[in-house]
Amino acid sequence: MRSFLMIGQSNMAGRGALDEVSKIDNELCYMLRMGRWQKMSEPINPDRAIFEGKYRSGVSLGASFADEATRFFGDRVGLIPCADGGTRIKQWMPGEILFDHAVMMTRLAMRTSTLCGILWHQGESDCTSDEGLCAHSELFLAMITALRKELGAEDLPLLIGELSEDDGIKTRCGERTVLMNRQYRELARELPCCAVVSSAGLTLKADRLHFDSPSLRVFGKRYFESFKALTL
Repeated sequence: MRSFLMIGQSNMAGRGALDEVSKIDNELCYMLRMGRWQKMSEPINPDRAIFEGKYRSGVSLGASFADEATRFFGDRVGLIPCADGGTRIKQWMPGEILFDHAVMMTRLAMRTSTLCGILWHQGESDCTSDEGLCAHSELFLAMITALRKELGAEDLPLLIGELSEDDGIKTRCGERTVLMNRQYRELARELPCCAVVSSAGLTLKADRLHFDSPSLRVFGKRYFESFKALTL
Protein backbone atom coordinates (compact mmCIF):
# COMPACT_ATOMS: atom_id res chain seq x y z
CA MET A 1 0.00 0.00 0.00
CA ARG A 2 1.13 3.54 -0.78
CA SER A 3 0.50 6.05 2.01
CA PHE A 4 0.41 9.84 2.24
CA LEU A 5 0.63 12.09 5.29
CA MET A 6 -2.01 14.83 5.48
CA ILE A 7 -0.90 17.81 7.60
CA GLY A 8 -1.78 21.48 7.94
CA GLN A 9 -4.91 23.21 9.11
CA SER A 10 -8.64 23.31 8.36
CA ASN A 11 -8.65 23.16 4.56
CA MET A 12 -6.55 19.98 4.77
CA ALA A 13 -8.62 18.55 7.62
CA GLY A 14 -11.76 19.40 5.63
CA ARG A 15 -14.67 21.75 6.22
CA GLY A 16 -16.72 20.92 3.13
CA ALA A 17 -20.37 19.92 3.60
CA LEU A 18 -20.81 16.17 3.29
CA ASP A 19 -24.12 16.49 1.43
CA GLU A 20 -22.83 18.77 -1.35
CA VAL A 21 -20.81 16.19 -3.26
CA SER A 22 -21.17 12.53 -4.18
CA LYS A 23 -19.72 10.01 -1.78
CA ILE A 24 -16.41 8.48 -2.82
CA ASP A 25 -16.82 4.74 -2.31
CA ASN A 26 -13.58 3.09 -3.39
CA GLU A 27 -12.50 -0.27 -2.00
CA LEU A 28 -8.85 0.63 -2.63
CA CYS A 29 -8.90 3.82 -0.51
CA TYR A 30 -7.91 3.56 3.14
CA MET A 31 -7.32 5.82 6.13
CA LEU A 32 -5.36 5.22 9.33
CA ARG A 33 -7.47 4.78 12.46
CA MET A 34 -6.04 3.60 15.79
CA GLY A 35 -2.85 2.61 13.99
CA ARG A 36 -4.71 0.31 11.59
CA TRP A 37 -5.91 0.73 8.01
CA GLN A 38 -9.66 1.05 7.55
CA LYS A 39 -11.69 1.67 4.43
CA MET A 40 -11.80 5.41 3.73
CA SER A 41 -14.91 7.32 4.72
CA GLU A 42 -15.51 11.02 5.29
CA PRO A 43 -14.72 12.90 7.38
CA ILE A 44 -11.25 11.45 7.07
CA ASN A 45 -9.69 13.93 9.49
CA PRO A 46 -12.28 14.72 12.24
CA ASP A 47 -10.39 17.40 14.13
CA ARG A 48 -13.61 19.16 15.19
CA ALA A 49 -17.23 18.22 15.87
CA ILE A 50 -18.58 16.31 12.88
CA PHE A 51 -22.18 17.45 12.68
CA GLU A 52 -22.43 20.46 15.01
CA GLY A 53 -20.74 23.82 15.25
CA LYS A 54 -19.76 26.57 12.86
CA TYR A 55 -16.52 24.94 11.73
CA ARG A 56 -17.31 21.23 11.69
CA SER A 57 -15.33 18.41 10.13
CA GLY A 58 -16.33 17.35 6.65
CA VAL A 59 -15.13 16.87 3.08
CA SER A 60 -11.39 17.28 2.56
CA LEU A 61 -9.13 17.18 -0.48
CA GLY A 62 -7.69 13.86 0.69
CA ALA A 63 -10.57 11.73 -0.57
CA SER A 64 -10.37 12.75 -4.22
CA PHE A 65 -6.56 12.61 -4.06
CA ALA A 66 -6.67 9.01 -2.86
CA ASP A 67 -9.38 8.09 -5.36
CA GLU A 68 -7.33 9.45 -8.27
CA ALA A 69 -4.20 7.70 -6.98
CA THR A 70 -5.87 4.29 -6.86
CA ARG A 71 -7.21 4.70 -10.39
CA PHE A 72 -3.73 5.54 -11.64
CA PHE A 73 -1.76 2.92 -9.73
CA GLY A 74 -4.43 0.23 -9.63
CA ASP A 75 -3.46 -0.46 -6.05
CA ARG A 76 -4.39 0.48 -2.49
CA VAL A 77 -3.72 3.99 -1.20
CA GLY A 78 -3.84 5.04 2.45
CA LEU A 79 -4.19 8.47 4.02
CA ILE A 80 -2.60 9.41 7.36
CA PRO A 81 -4.83 12.21 8.72
CA CYS A 82 -2.97 14.58 11.05
CA ALA A 83 -4.25 18.06 10.13
CA ASP A 84 -5.62 20.45 12.77
CA GLY A 85 -7.78 23.46 11.96
CA GLY A 86 -6.78 26.97 12.96
CA THR A 87 -3.16 26.10 13.70
CA ARG A 88 -0.13 28.30 13.07
CA ILE A 89 3.22 27.18 11.72
CA LYS A 90 4.79 27.58 15.19
CA GLN A 91 2.53 24.77 16.39
CA TRP A 92 4.00 22.41 13.79
CA MET A 93 7.64 22.87 14.79
CA PRO A 94 9.78 19.97 16.08
CA GLY A 95 9.04 19.29 19.73
CA GLU A 96 5.47 20.55 19.49
CA ILE A 97 2.55 18.14 19.90
CA LEU A 98 1.34 18.36 16.29
CA PHE A 99 4.79 17.56 14.90
CA ASP A 100 5.29 14.65 17.27
CA HIS A 101 1.80 13.31 16.55
CA ALA A 102 2.39 13.38 12.79
CA VAL A 103 5.69 11.54 13.20
CA MET A 104 4.13 8.94 15.49
CA MET A 105 1.17 8.26 13.21
CA THR A 106 3.35 8.10 10.11
CA ARG A 107 5.74 5.64 11.71
CA LEU A 108 2.78 3.42 12.57
CA ALA A 109 1.59 3.63 8.97
CA MET A 110 5.05 2.80 7.66
CA ARG A 111 4.91 -0.60 9.36
CA THR A 112 2.35 -1.72 6.80
CA SER A 113 2.75 0.71 3.89
CA THR A 114 5.25 2.58 1.78
CA LEU A 115 5.27 6.29 2.58
CA CYS A 116 5.06 8.16 -0.72
CA GLY A 117 4.49 11.81 0.12
CA ILE A 118 3.32 14.68 2.30
CA LEU A 119 0.19 16.70 1.53
CA TRP A 120 0.40 20.15 3.14
CA HIS A 121 -2.10 23.00 3.28
CA GLN A 122 -1.70 25.71 5.89
CA GLY A 123 -1.10 29.42 6.17
CA GLU A 124 -4.36 31.27 6.68
CA SER A 125 -3.75 31.64 10.43
CA ASP A 126 -0.29 33.07 9.77
CA CYS A 127 -1.71 35.49 7.20
CA THR A 128 -3.70 37.42 9.79
CA SER A 129 -0.65 39.56 10.64
CA ASP A 130 2.48 40.85 8.94
CA GLU A 131 4.56 39.23 11.69
CA GLY A 132 3.10 35.80 11.02
CA LEU A 133 3.63 36.13 7.29
CA CYS A 134 7.24 37.29 7.61
CA ALA A 135 8.21 34.46 9.97
CA HIS A 136 6.45 31.72 8.05
CA SER A 137 8.95 30.83 5.35
CA GLU A 138 11.91 30.27 7.68
CA LEU A 139 9.81 28.26 10.14
CA PHE A 140 8.27 26.12 7.42
CA LEU A 141 11.67 25.29 5.94
CA ALA A 142 12.98 24.22 9.35
CA MET A 143 9.85 22.19 10.09
CA ILE A 144 9.67 20.26 6.83
CA THR A 145 13.41 19.56 6.84
CA ALA A 146 13.14 18.13 10.36
CA LEU A 147 10.01 16.13 9.47
CA ARG A 148 11.59 14.50 6.46
CA LYS A 149 14.65 13.65 8.55
CA GLU A 150 12.52 12.10 11.30
CA LEU A 151 10.77 9.95 8.70
CA GLY A 152 14.06 8.88 7.16
CA ALA A 153 13.29 10.35 3.75
CA GLU A 154 14.94 13.72 3.12
CA ASP A 155 13.67 13.80 -0.48
CA LEU A 156 10.12 12.63 0.33
CA PRO A 157 7.73 14.26 -2.18
CA LEU A 158 6.03 17.33 -0.71
CA LEU A 159 2.91 18.95 -2.17
CA ILE A 160 1.96 22.42 -0.93
CA GLY A 161 -1.48 23.76 -1.76
CA GLU A 162 -1.91 27.46 -2.47
CA LEU A 163 -4.19 29.61 -0.35
CA SER A 164 -7.13 31.25 -2.09
CA GLU A 165 -6.02 34.43 -3.85
CA ASP A 166 -9.26 35.36 -5.58
CA ASP A 167 -11.07 35.86 -2.30
CA GLY A 168 -8.19 36.82 -0.04
CA ILE A 169 -8.82 40.54 -0.22
CA LYS A 170 -12.33 39.94 1.18
CA THR A 171 -11.04 38.24 4.32
CA ARG A 172 -9.05 39.34 7.35
CA CYS A 173 -5.94 38.07 5.55
CA GLY A 174 -6.15 40.80 2.92
CA GLU A 175 -3.50 40.43 0.23
CA ARG A 176 -1.21 38.41 2.48
CA THR A 177 -2.49 35.20 0.89
CA VAL A 178 -0.89 36.27 -2.39
CA LEU A 179 2.40 36.90 -0.58
CA MET A 180 2.15 33.56 1.25
CA ASN A 181 1.70 31.72 -2.04
CA ARG A 182 4.73 33.54 -3.38
CA GLN A 183 6.72 32.31 -0.39
CA TYR A 184 5.62 28.74 -1.05
CA ARG A 185 6.66 28.93 -4.69
CA GLU A 186 10.08 30.21 -3.62
CA LEU A 187 10.37 27.39 -1.10
CA ALA A 188 9.46 24.83 -3.76
CA ARG A 189 12.44 25.99 -5.80
CA GLU A 190 14.70 25.60 -2.76
CA LEU A 191 13.42 22.31 -1.37
CA PRO A 192 14.09 18.97 -3.08
CA CYS A 193 11.12 17.13 -4.59
CA CYS A 194 8.55 19.81 -3.82
CA ALA A 195 5.66 21.26 -5.84
CA VAL A 196 2.98 23.90 -5.28
CA VAL A 197 -0.62 23.05 -6.20
CA SER A 198 -2.67 25.85 -7.78
CA SER A 199 -5.85 27.07 -6.10
CA ALA A 200 -6.88 29.16 -9.13
CA GLY A 201 -10.62 29.18 -9.71
CA LEU A 202 -11.49 27.38 -6.49
CA THR A 203 -14.26 28.94 -4.42
CA LEU A 204 -14.71 29.51 -0.71
CA LYS A 205 -17.70 28.90 1.52
CA ALA A 206 -19.73 31.82 2.85
CA ASP A 207 -17.31 32.08 5.80
CA ARG A 208 -14.65 33.36 3.31
CA LEU A 209 -12.15 31.02 4.94
CA HIS A 210 -12.74 27.42 3.88
CA PHE A 211 -12.95 25.92 0.40
CA ASP A 212 -16.37 24.51 -0.46
CA SER A 213 -16.93 20.81 -1.13
CA PRO A 214 -16.80 20.85 -4.96
CA SER A 215 -13.59 22.88 -4.84
CA LEU A 216 -12.00 20.45 -2.38
CA ARG A 217 -12.78 17.58 -4.74
CA VAL A 218 -11.05 19.48 -7.56
CA PHE A 219 -8.14 20.46 -5.28
CA GLY A 220 -7.47 16.82 -4.37
CA LYS A 221 -7.30 15.88 -8.04
CA ARG A 222 -4.87 18.75 -8.64
CA TYR A 223 -2.69 17.50 -5.80
CA PHE A 224 -2.44 14.11 -7.49
CA GLU A 225 -1.67 15.64 -10.88
CA SER A 226 1.12 17.62 -9.21
CA PHE A 227 2.35 14.43 -7.52
CA LYS A 228 2.56 12.66 -10.87
CA ALA A 229 4.38 15.58 -12.48
CA LEU A 230 6.82 15.68 -9.58
CA THR A 231 7.61 11.99 -9.29
CA LEU A 232 6.89 10.16 -12.55
